[in-house]
Amino acid sequence: MNWMRVKGLMRKEVYEILRDPSSIAIAFVLPLVLLLIFGYGVSLDARSIPVAEVVDQPTYLTASFLAELKHSRWFHPTLYADQASAERAVMRGQVQAILWLRSDFTRRALSSGSAPIHLTVNGVDANQARIIENYVNGAWQAWLLQQATLQGRPLAMPVVAEVRVWFNPALTSRDYLIPGLIAIIMTLIGALLTALVVAREWERGTMEGIMVTPVAKTEVLLGKLVPYFVMGMGGMMMSTAMAVFLFHVPLRGSLMILVGTAALFLLTALGMGLAISVLAHSQFVAAMVAIVTTFLPAFILSGFLFDIRSMPGVIRLLTHIVAARYFVAMLQTSFLAGDLRSVILPNVLGLAILCFVFLGLSVLRFRKRLD
Repeated sequence: MNWMRVKGLMRKEVYEILRDPSSIAIAFVLPLVLLLIFGYGVSLDARSIPVAEVVDQPTYLTASFLAELKHSRWFHPTLYADQASAERAVMRGQVQAILWLRSDFTRRALSSGSAPIHLTVNGVDANQARIIENYVNGAWQAWLLQQATLQGRPLAMPVVAEVRVWFNPALTSRDYLIPGLIAIIMTLIGALLTALVVAREWERGTMEGIMVTPVAKTEVLLGKLVPYFVMGMGGMMMSTAMAVFLFHVPLRGSLMILVGTAALFLLTALGMGLAISVLAHSQFVAAMVAIVTTFLPAFILSGFLFDIRSMPGVIRLLTHIVAARYFVAMLQTSFLAGDLRSVILPNVLGLAILCFVFLGLSVLRFRKRLD
């Protein structure tokens, strides 16, 4: 290993980066755009849900209960004359649920202290249907408790739940999504940056000039790896700053541990990109292979959006070769829970094994030959 040659190759790569703004765009503009789109555009929170209200016999009790829904941030209620018109609104997609207060609502509420409500939910989106059901149940229990308090009697409930929410007490999906999104962005940055490097050398014909020099293959790969590692870490720090200061995601863990795990993951992503670029001599092919083999698995199989524990056993095994799986778990832990060794250390080990495999594959497959 001749460090003067490595330094010269790194200087050459820096000049290539400065002449080619696409690399800077991938490292800094792409994370900025993706974070803004996902941070503001993607949310698992159900707010202002359109709900149809049907009241057979309006009274002060029905008005009181409907006011509970109206002043909630979860619902956007609309009053309909009858059940048939509300059902037509569901068919047209104007509302997502129907809340029907029948004619005996007030009588049963005054006589027995409770009255049934009829809830019809659009179940096309099963996840949102469950959320609507839970929200209505919560509003119903809150109203019953309020009425019992006003009447000076205890509410007859067999079980009273005292809920404590750990790590994300506000139940904000953005705090859960943004850390995972950083892992997806770094996967795309690392794989794309290096997947295009060696392929670009082949397309431009400059690889032949490198082949006739006395530089070793490890020096060539290292000279290309270091500049893009620095750029990737810059993109990582920018993404973290946006998460904390723009989206107000709490960072409860150590910044040094976060940087260290991010550096290990970036080396793994760069290794994946290098392995692709060594095998593909076309930038277009290298970019397509990088997106299909790194970005899509990271998006689907990392636990970023879909819970790995709910996947079939075969798919769960497959997730162990997806590097983003380990980094998503570490990021969510560092941001929301803190430095939990029981979570961080096993994921660091899994990530280190994948880093060794991909970088080793890049070194073994790279040849200083034109065939």
